[in-house]
Amino acid sequence: MSDIRYNRSKSLFERACKSIPGGVNSPVRAFNAVGGSPIFFKKAKGAYLYDEDGNTYIDYINSWGPMILGHGKEEVVEAVKAQADHAFSFGAPTELEIEVAEQIRQMVPWLDLVRMVNSGTEACMSAIRLARGYTGRDKVIKFAGCYHGHADSFLIQAGSGALTLGEPNSPGVTAGTAQDTLLAQFNDLAGVVELVSNNAGNVAAIIVEPVAGNMGCIPPSDEFLGGLRSLCDREGIVLIFDEVMTGFRLSTAGAAGRLGIVPDLVTYGKVIGGGMPVGAFGGKREIFEHLAPTGPVYQAGTLSGNPLAMVSGYHTLKYLSDHPELYERIDNTTAQIHSDMESVMNEKGMPFQINRIGSMISLHFCENPVTDFTSATVGNNETFKKFFHHMLSNGVYLPPSAYETWFISDAIGQEEVEKTVETMRSF
Repeated sequence: MSDIRYNRSKSLFERACKSIPGGVNSPVRAFNAVGGSPIFFKKAKGAYLYDEDGNTYIDYINSWGPMILGHGKEEVVEAVKAQADHAFSFGAPTELEIEVAEQIRQMVPWLDLVRMVNSGTEACMSAIRLARGYTGRDKVIKFAGCYHGHADSFLIQAGSGALTLGEPNSPGVTAGTAQDTLLAQFNDLAGVVELVSNNAGNVAAIIVEPVAGNMGCIPPSDEFLGGLRSLCDREGIVLIFDEVMTGFRLSTAGAAGRLGIVPDLVTYGKVIGGGMPVGAFGGKREIFEHLAPTGPVYQAGTLSGNPLAMVSGYHTLKYLSDHPELYERIDNTTAQIHSDMESVMNEKGMPFQINRIGSMISLHFCENPVTDFTSATVGNNETFKKFFHHMLSNGVYLPPSAYETWFISDAIGQEEVEKTVETMRSF
């Protein structure tokens, strides 16, 4: 990156590479998929990010989803400041943990119990362990291109950063672990039925992003999730929805509420912390009775239910619960971006596909619909790289990977949409 506007970011990246592997603490931040070196940010407010060189960007990542209200929402910021005066952490129970769990259960009526953890990876890993302990079975079905964090059993064609790096089967994952993970194709119900039949009585759980968000945004086909629900009921399999991205973003009850399919277990992250590091898994009481300290399936965490994360998450969730009209507003904004982007791409005569549900959207430079892992990987990445850097240099910050969803926040309004579309038009 030779542009003088990014001199400090470039210098910081060179410095970071001396102390941090690859200069980043999460691989997709490294810009490997788009070229150049990453932007280092200093502050954010509303719909905007401000980098270390003083440049301003409209934010379409929103910390990969949690900033649904926009950055620096006053109610959340003031609550976090007040909590910081009391304590950062206790490693012991607080009333805040109860309030967040109660708020989640109020927004998701089918949820019986919720356990707080520290990340989406930890939530998914714990949900799988609980499903295995509950069923007494070993095997788990996941879907190619769905990312459930970086626990060993999930790094089998994992999408997202793993796909961007070109290493969907990560070194360090043992053959024994991989053997217990069965791979299916997203939106291919018949393939899942066959996989279950071939492993009859051995499948503990099926884990799925109800709306895939790590190979671009890919909504489920009409029969897919309902078919999984019926299959799991018939075969005694635990159905797990990974709603780390979709939870409390697609509706007050997440994708499960929006799509009308109830899983047995669900994992959350992102929005439930309002930008703080957090995760959670919840579900049916009958299954959770097997979790320690009530049951024998062990899971623990010193910082689980951290008060700063809990207060940030509580006030974010409470705002969403008290302002349900926000979902219609943010969905309409995303629909406008979709429509305007479609018009621009049609004007340019280039092959493209746009996928959208709610406030999640992705652009793919390819001819055919993107419905699964295979179709997501055929897009023209060279075109995406040029598109990404064009948008970036004109103050629009998109995910630095063709395999990531854009997340729209409530802070993005007409002015931001118009600038975004005009920038696309000049590509």
